[in-house]
Amino acid sequence: MQEKTLNARNGMGMLILLSGLYLLAIGLIVIGANLLTWTIIGPVLFTLGLIWVCIGWVPFLGLKMINPQEALVLTLFGKYTGTLKEPGFYYVHPFSLAINPAAKTKLGQSSDVDSKSKGGTQVDLDDLKRPTKKVSLKVMTLSNSRQKVNDVLGNPVEISIAVMWRVVDSAKAVFNVDNYKEYLSLQCDSAVRNIVRIYPYDVAKNIDTTGDGEPDEGSLRGSSMIVAERIKEEIQSKVEDAGLEIIEARITYLAYAPEIAAAMLQRQQATAIVDARKMIVDGAVGMVEMALDKLNENDIIALDEERKAAMVSNLLVVLCGNKDAQPIVNSGSLY
Repeated sequence: MQEKTLNARNGMGMLILLSGLYLLAIGLIVIGANLLTWTIIGPVLFTLGLIWVCIGWVPFLGLKMINPQEALVLTLFGKYTGTLKEPGFYYVHPFSLAINPAAKTKLGQSSDVDSKSKGGTQVDLDDLKRPTKKVSLKVMTLSNSRQKVNDVLGNPVEISIAVMWRVVDSAKAVFNVDNYKEYLSLQCDSAVRNIVRIYPYDVAKNIDTTGDGEPDEGSLRGSSMIVAERIKEEIQSKVEDAGLEIIEARITYLAYAPEIAAAMLQRQQATAIVDARKMIVDGAVGMVEMALDKLNENDIIALDEERKAAMVSNLLVVLCGNKDAQPIVNSGSLY
């Protein structure tokens, strides 16, 4: 169902007219009461005024006020008549009903946070107010709870996202789905699971995350912007029929699940130690090679292969050791 704009009358003019009719009815009651015993016109005027006073409040139900970035979806006897979106004061059919099935839905999002979910025991005054039937057109932020999802390697990770969204077609949002807020929340959870299972947490070998058949270096931790963009596109494809627009999606939390976090930390530490040792060894070998070249170049001392091997061994021990070397002075012959 497509959204259509409702052509409504000016509310201020109708308010003045209805108020004038009410005052007129009160005047008829007063005049009729004074003429009850004089002529037949008196009872007629009194009856007309009394009837309008009793039912004259019904037309006032057609007065509607729309604030900026709000929409009011109206139906008349079960038929969709149109939507009021422009800010202003309007008058519609008094029996028109505003429809918003998500009016009472409270999610963890901006401008729509349930105070009870924060652990409070007191009842907020806002909870006692009647929920408005207006559909908000503002940009809102949905932050779902953390999810535990297995990555492409089967490692459980915890992830949460924040989604910026808004309603662009109020008729679709109200009529195409049962509750567009809950629908969006469920689609966010589904999209996160569908995308996260494609990626490893860290860069892994022989993993294709783009679908082109070639291994790449994509990962949840290193390609967070790309992952968030794919999650956004996945959500948008699911909520198109609900009249919603996904503006942006961001990863707000990403970590290994607690049951494997300690083991993965040890693995990362071991990898870091190995990389550091490799760098130290590469540097030490280069320094030893440079020292031997300098000695041969300047003819400082001639060493046979056995002495070179001993010198290389001593230099590597000194350069690669964890502790500072303790030199020993040899005052005797070299041999």
